[in-house]
Amino acid sequence: MKKRISTRTLLAALAGVLLLSACSKELEEKPFSFLSPENFYKNESDAKTAINGVYNALYTYDMYLQPFWNLTVLDDDHVSGVDWFLGTSGAGNPQGYWGVNGPWVGCYSIIARANTVLENVANIETQIDPEIKTRIMGEAHFLRAWSYFQLVQLYGPVPVRLKSLSADANAAVPRSPVKEVYQVIIDELKLAETMLFPVGHSKAGEPGRATRGLAKGLLAKVYLTMASGGVASGTVSVRGGQDNAVYVHTKNVVAGLAGLDTKQYFELARDKAMEVISSGEYSLFTSWKELWSKAGRNKQEHMWMLQSQAGTQFVNNLSIYFSAYSTFGRGAVWVTNNHYSDYEDKDKRALDGVAHNYETNTGTKYYYPSWQADLYRIVNGVTYNNNGTTDNRAYVIKYADVNDRTVANSDAHYPLMRYSEVLLTYAEAANEANNGPTTEAYNQLNSVRSRAAATEAPAGMTQEQFRSFVIAERAREFALEGVRRFDLMRWGIYLQVMNKISAGQNNISKVRSLRNLLLPIPQAELNSNPMITENNPGW
Repeated sequence: MKKRISTRTLLAALAGVLLLSACSKELEEKPFSFLSPENFYKNESDAKTAINGVYNALYTYDMYLQPFWNLTVLDDDHVSGVDWFLGTSGAGNPQGYWGVNGPWVGCYSIIARANTVLENVANIETQIDPEIKTRIMGEAHFLRAWSYFQLVQLYGPVPVRLKSLSADANAAVPRSPVKEVYQVIIDELKLAETMLFPVGHSKAGEPGRATRGLAKGLLAKVYLTMASGGVASGTVSVRGGQDNAVYVHTKNVVAGLAGLDTKQYFELARDKAMEVISSGEYSLFTSWKELWSKAGRNKQEHMWMLQSQAGTQFVNNLSIYFSAYSTFGRGAVWVTNNHYSDYEDKDKRALDGVAHNYETNTGTKYYYPSWQADLYRIVNGVTYNNNGTTDNRAYVIKYADVNDRTVANSDAHYPLMRYSEVLLTYAEAANEANNGPTTEAYNQLNSVRSRAAATEAPAGMTQEQFRSFVIAERAREFALEGVRRFDLMRWGIYLQVMNKISAGQNNISKVRSLRNLLLPIPQAELNSNPMITENNPGW
């Protein structure tokens, strides 16, 4: 028997993610289930409610209520924190973390819901604005593409299901090769960009929805990921190790991407990124603080943010884990001292983007870093503390400006794509496509650095020098935004970089083995899908 759920049951879930200001008539009670389309999908209101349900899967305990960012943000060379929080996924032991299956389950939930939307919204012929209908289907294509992009990066070859169980009851699907999965992603995003509205269009929808520019930006990122993963030779220089010196690492091909025409895909990434830049739809914030303020949410540079609203069930605990102030004293996650030292002294991402003076919920006052005591130990006559070791915690401000920081769950917004990433995607891709940095590649790189008040990138760099510089710049720009781990993975240097550190700040283990290149496939999937005969290597 197929289960039916009323929209009253789903009211908060479907309204809270995106349509926080939606009118009540769009949420009238009627039978609804992704498995019972014959009782739904009658008009525009039904279609909107259904696509909201796809977005809603992002905001679950399989995805961004914790597991997704726990398994990605906490697993790179520039993150440190308390052992009780980083001791599993943050120390290379994802199976010790309760949410290890989250990304698999969550992404396939999004895909299943998107499949149902695509199959049924297409059949709504009356009581719907044709342009809204097309947009909703474009959103479903985008979300399906985004989910497969996460899956292929985290798990390698994965089953591709482009039909709902109602249309194809066969749930036993073999894993598709990596290149085939990427082709599905590309096809989906190409469709999405033709169906979605540009940001700011009257029919583009509420904040948090996919837009045309976002689809183009993600497609550029997909091309870049494929190209960098397929590069068969070369090096990347990375500052790291115990001594924070510069080490040269030999590039490895990412499994499944061997033989790819990398030059072609770098060109595709470059050109698609330029489409976004040339559109004029986005711009950088001039102020780093404003970028991360409540007032700055969903504005100009934020191409896609995971929405949240205080006073609803759509809140999260990003603020208490990633910010200096926490309900349990101080936050559990911070940027390493070594990475902090990679910023120039005048870089706003260090000056304004890190909490230098803060107070805990018990009233204790701390400053950071200990080696800049002359700047931060005494401020406006108030003395702050730092013991020179365990007090050296570089807390970022990215998730700190919330409605009420004294509660465990608050309204922090999570950045899923920023315009600065498009600019750096262009710079990186142009350098590789042209066998060295072009003037325009320098221009886009320097626009990101200029906003941060950093000096211009060194002139006259070679292709490999520029490559390394851009990768380092991405680390400075996107600290604790879930970008760094994927950058190390796609360039095939993750194991070398992590193992060069061994034991990181606060004695967090950075030792990794081959099995850490991919997450384990959930045992439930192995048990129920006979077409998958083995887990990923080492699991």
